[in-house]
Amino acid sequence: MQYQVVMVESEEGFAVSCPALPGCHSQGATHAEALANIREAIQLWLEVAEEDARREAEAEGGRFTRELVTI
Repeated sequence: MQYQVVMVESEEGFAVSCPALPGCHSQGATHAEALANIREAIQLWLEVAEEDARREAEAEGGRFTRELVTI
């Protein structure tokens, strides 16, 4: 999957976020480190979102499925 990220450079390094995933932010001392960190943050964000959806479906007696969608 590909996600667009926004990177802001400052004196402390680089702040990076993924606008498509609310609350998905990271940082790094270098550009490369910030990109590596946001990749990990995106993976973790998606894992948590899937687990939350699974738990919510099960709590409501629903069924959880995964589907592929191409845009």
